[in-house]
Amino acid sequence: MRPLTEDETRMVFEKLHKFIGKNIKSLIDRPDEAYCLRLQKNRVFYVREELMRRATNIARDKLIALGTCIGKFTHTGKFRLTIGCLDVLSQYAKYKVWVKPSAEMSFLYGNHIVKNGLGRITENTPGYTGVVIYSMADVPLGFGVTAKSTSECRAADPNAIVVFHQADCGEYLRAEDEL
Repeated sequence: MRPLTEDETRMVFEKLHKFIGKNIKSLIDRPDEAYCLRLQKNRVFYVREELMRRATNIARDKLIALGTCIGKFTHTGKFRLTIGCLDVLSQYAKYKVWVKPSAEMSFLYGNHIVKNGLGRITENTPGYTGVVIYSMADVPLGFGVTAKSTSECRAADPNAIVVFHQADCGEYLRAEDEL
C-alpha cells in the first residue's frame, strides 16, 4: 500500500466533494482517530492510521485489503466510487433521496430512479450533484447523481428520470468477482 500522489488525491477529493461537500475535512480529521487514504492495486482504501502503521509488516503482494475500499482508478485513469464507500457517504451526505418501497427493487437491480418512485428529496438539491439514496425506513441503498433539481422534480413527468444510478447494494451480488 502506498500513499496517493497529488493528482490521485485531487481526483478522489473532487469525486467525494460531489457527494459530501465541505465535510471532506471531517472525513480525514475525525475527532476519534486520524484516517488516511491509501492505494493498493488501483483501489483506494479509507483506513485508520494506526491500522495502516501496523500493516507495514505485511508484504505488499500478500496484503489484499485494508480498511474500507471507497473506489478504484479505471484503466483510463479516472476515479470511480464503489459501493464500499456507501457507509462513509451516508454519514456525511449533503443531499439525500428517499425511494418509495415500490421502486426499491428496481433501483437495487441497477435502474435509474423515476419521479413516481421518488418518496422525498432534500430541499434545494441542485441538478447533477451527488446524492445518497435511502429507503423510506432510512436504510442507505446506494448513491447516484440527480438529473433534475428539486424544483424541476416537482414539475417533471411521472416517468422522467430524477436520479441517475451509480452504485447500489445489489452490486455485492451482481459483481462479486470484481469487488
